[in-house]
Amino acid sequence: MNPKICIVGSANIDQIAYVEKTPADGETVFGNSYQMGFGGKGANQAVMAGILGAEVYMVCCLGSDVYKDMTIENFKKNNVKTDYIQTVKGSSGVAPIWVDSSGQNRIIVIPGANDLINTEQTLNSLEAIGKIDVLVGQFEIPMNVTELVFEYAFNKGVQTILNPAPANKPTKKLLQSTSWFIPNEIEFEEIFGAPFNEENLFNFSGEIDSKIIVTLGEKGCAFINNGKVEILGTKHVTAIDTTGAGDAFVGAFSYALGLNLSIVESLQLALEKATDSVTRKGTQSSYKN
Repeated sequence: MNPKICIVGSANIDQIAYVEKTPADGETVFGNSYQMGFGGKGANQAVMAGILGAEVYMVCCLGSDVYKDMTIENFKKNNVKTDYIQTVKGSSGVAPIWVDSSGQNRIIVIPGANDLINTEQTLNSLEAIGKIDVLVGQFEIPMNVTELVFEYAFNKGVQTILNPAPANKPTKKLLQSTSWFIPNEIEFEEIFGAPFNEENLFNFSGEIDSKIIVTLGEKGCAFINNGKVEILGTKHVTAIDTTGAGDAFVGAFSYALGLNLSIVESLQLALEKATDSVTRKGTQSSYKN
């Protein structure tokens, strides 16, 4: 049976400008191209898991604008169930993104409806969905919502994955209900208070009960295995656009975890999907099975 996964998080519309170089303060530059697409860290992770074949439920909050119906239709097209999506008056979340010629990005997230997700309605949705294998959360909705949702799921024996992005320090309460903690290098430094290296990863792993994985971009990922730090590499590709690669990693990892694959097998699949995604433009549009 396909794993049953619930993503509680954000859904945004990405507004992507491709440029040779990003402008300095007060500078105007011409872009090469522009595209609008579907994003939001929660939505991205849900779509990646859905493309791989998981039974995915998305719990998020959308506005009353033209983006709402577009977003719901896109979820359905990518095998993501939309029964528990909330709506409020006002703007959906949007994310203006700059991507330079090296494929690196700069992102501004404007949360909109994401900030208005209702906690009680979200918990009721989880109860209605029933038994799930994996719950995934991020930091693009209010942290108190994620805290209560994780506590609810964790107490029912569900594996929980926390992707602390955009970088923010999780509360002790949230970490106590987190099975898997997956920051990237920048988020690791922001949360731990020191740059990523193997010693700091080992020390941080001793401070929390969660299993920790740090994504390292083109260098792969680092994790603790049998009490030792291991680095799992990935194949070299020419990056066109790195936007959404971390979400592809988390979505694929949640799918593999739901299949009860080993940690190494799960990470290999996650790295494969994340690495493949950077070879195409866009966020969700770069995800393939």
